[in-house]
Amino acid sequence: MRAGLVLLAAAAAGMLLANSPLSGAYMELFHDTRLSIALTGRWGFALDHSLVEWVNELLMPIFFLLVGLEIKREMVDGQLRTWRAASLPVFAAAGGVILPAAIFLAFAWMRGGDAPRGWAVPTATDIAFSLGALALLGSRVPTGLRVFLTALAVIDDLAAIVIIALFYGGAIGWLALGLAGACVVALLVMNHLGVRRRSAYIGVGALLWLCTVKSGAHATLAGVVLGLCMPMDRGAVEPAAQAACPLRSLEHSLMPWVQFAVLPLFALANAGVDLRGMGWGAFGSVAWGAALGLLLGKPIGVMLASGAAVRLGVAQLPEGTSWRSLAGVGMLCGIGFTMSLFIATLAFEQAADGQLLLTEAKLGVIAGSLASAVLGMVWLRAAGVPQSIKP
Repeated sequence: MRAGLVLLAAAAAGMLLANSPLSGAYMELFHDTRLSIALTGRWGFALDHSLVEWVNELLMPIFFLLVGLEIKREMVDGQLRTWRAASLPVFAAAGGVILPAAIFLAFAWMRGGDAPRGWAVPTATDIAFSLGALALLGSRVPTGLRVFLTALAVIDDLAAIVIIALFYGGAIGWLALGLAGACVVALLVMNHLGVRRRSAYIGVGALLWLCTVKSGAHATLAGVVLGLCMPMDRGAVEPAAQAACPLRSLEHSLMPWVQFAVLPLFALANAGVDLRGMGWGAFGSVAWGAALGLLLGKPIGVMLASGAAVRLGVAQLPEGTSWRSLAGVGMLCGIGFTMSLFIATLAFEQAADGQLLLTEAKLGVIAGSLASAVLGMVWLRAAGVPQSIKP
């Protein structure tokens, strides 16, 4: 819950700074300040980015490393280890991707131009915000519902990773891509040989990040791959066993840095939208597509897909939950914030009218996420705890 509040405070600070007399300094700091790293010689290379680009290219892969660790943990020793356990959140996540994308495209096609490039903006769920909102409800929420939302959010992030890889990469540099592939092979071989030193994996992972950046693929993929390649011991639940497990120990070490530094800095750098002088006309079709995709597409898609899975007999409701409470979780899935802002940046950074489209997308994401959070929490509070699990 504290992580969600810190993230919210950082996003609010970004919005306030962008709409205050300090707006010029804020924009100059994150968008005009550049940092270059160059290595000369035969094998030289150079990286030259603005501060906000460094946040997105360097810090966000650390967040995705944590996501990769969480996905592997759930697949090896958690809620995704069997099809029976994973089937309902898998179907729900699929519905929560398809319908929001369709809603966005319906509005984007009316706008034309590069607007349809942002079709994936409302497909993501922000793990930190959605679980933080659920935590605020305390004992009103059964454990099965928390587990369902966690698994759904993890699968949602996995879908976002695939979308970024397939649709939002740059021009391919084949030599760098080949070197990135060699790094992946090295990580897999290390895992197979039983190498357990975290520093060895992180060293190869850093080289993988550099090769991925230079290849034109997005740097976040390096974080995910490194996370999936970290060794994990099944059933390590005791503190000593978790400390000896490379994956669990790295996850434990990264968690506070990601929650209280990486994501708040991302929110501070990316949430700033200058609203001064904007009227309702600024809330155009892209903003409506993003907002309604999150607010309506997410819960409706989650519920339709979940209902179909249960009716077909391939899944069942989590213990102690009801369709009413599941609908509330579907609303919380509309909190797209971090991932949606990130995808919007990737979608529109190269567009001809990219700054205008990105501003609209950010407005829609912020509006849709806030509305989803409020509606979901009010709904779940009214739904209460199912009678079957009350003491």
